[in-house]
Amino acid sequence: MANRNIQRIKTITQFHSVRGLPKPEHPLISVVDYGKIWHRPENNRVSWIQEFYSIGLKRNVAAKFRYGQQEYDFDEGLMSFIAPGQVYSVEIPPQNQQAPQPSGWLLLIHPDFLWDTPLAKTIRQYEFFDYAVNESLFLSEKEEAVIVSILRNIQQEYHANIDKYTQGIIVSQIEVLLRYTERFYERQFITRKIASHKILTRLEEVLDEYFRTDVSDKGLPGVQYLAETLNISPSYLSSLLKNLTGRSTQEHIHDKLIEKAKEELSTTDLTVSEIAYKLGFEHSQSFSKLFKNKTNLSPTEFRQSFN
Repeated sequence: MANRNIQRIKTITQFHSVRGLPKPEHPLISVVDYGKIWHRPENNRVSWIQEFYSIGLKRNVAAKFRYGQQEYDFDEGLMSFIAPGQVYSVEIPPQNQQAPQPSGWLLLIHPDFLWDTPLAKTIRQYEFFDYAVNESLFLSEKEEAVIVSILRNIQQEYHANIDKYTQGIIVSQIEVLLRYTERFYERQFITRKIASHKILTRLEEVLDEYFRTDVSDKGLPGVQYLAETLNISPSYLSSLLKNLTGRSTQEHIHDKLIEKAKEELSTTDLTVSEIAYKLGFEHSQSFSKLFKNKTNLSPTEFRQSFN
């Protein structure tokens, strides 16, 4: 999609204006009824950059949403999370008169609203703000009711007379929402174990294929490379692996690397330096250090144990 189609929305007030909504009651926080959003024809195929957080709970949205090359149809109730500065794209097909009315909620949070609160520093530690749309959170009816209740509490708080307690109360509600989201994502990893284990199996296959030949010209495989090959985001891959195995993506790479190194040390006459180079290391000292750290033996000591 051409860069000229990217539109930047700097404020929540501007978002309300572009989307045909009344002026927000609070300039830095807003809960929006998604069914009331107006989609202008010229915005049926456009990319956006927003300078605020957006947490969406949507149903029956006849549109394709993208982060980069990833896309997902919002034909089920699910949540997605967009941080300030992320580019996302929307493509809305010609209207189908028989299609159900889109529904749901958007929570818009300007970073300035979080100023001087602990959440200002910790909100980006929630990895789901870096998940792609096709890794959105599917909600059960009970889970959706929990999220909607929190959103209504936030909306009710800024509907009331704004005072010195307003920010603290709303921030605490946002923190509760984010904690529930963490819980529900972990539930999703568990309930979708078949799909998750397929990703884990595919990860092993990708690593096996990568190290099957001399990779000296390619270097060590990175987390970004693995995520792109698996067609998921690096943060989602990391969260999934931690939940399934308790180990990070980098640890999985190192495990496979040590497995291949042991194979080379025990079945070939290549020198340690040659093996290190073959496995993608620029310096054999780095390889030897990693090997010793993982096995408590130097590569030479490991090889000698077979003699």
